[in-house]
Amino acid sequence: MSRPDTARYTESHEWAQLDGDIVTLGITDFAVEHLGDIVFVDLPEAGTELDVGETACEIESVKAVGEVYAPVAGTIEAVNEGLADDPSTLASEPFGGGWLIKIRVSDASALESLMDLAAYEKHLESADPG
Repeated sequence: MSRPDTARYTESHEWAQLDGDIVTLGITDFAVEHLGDIVFVDLPEAGTELDVGETACEIESVKAVGEVYAPVAGTIEAVNEGLADDPSTLASEPFGGGWLIKIRVSDASALESLMDLAAYEKHLESADPG
């Protein structure tokens, strides 16, 4: 599975892709693999305001509950409603149909502090295998 080189990545394994003033947020294939079988995604409501580092949503697997953190501040414009019916899309398409939320950012420059693909892959080399 190839990770998009146009996305930015967090140390906690979220990815964020900017398109205009909208950031699409998801979790990486590494996060999906370490969560195991995903059984439920607790998504926020559209219109919710988020600050950087705030919990954006929760993902429940047979192993654990994982929190997804907002890498940018802004207003949630859309949530991936399809994940309610089929949370396995996170595993099969973490960088496509498995996106979680779309955030209208108040300051897109926050993405500059996140890792590019090369830095994220280097981060994974030292990541705890779980």
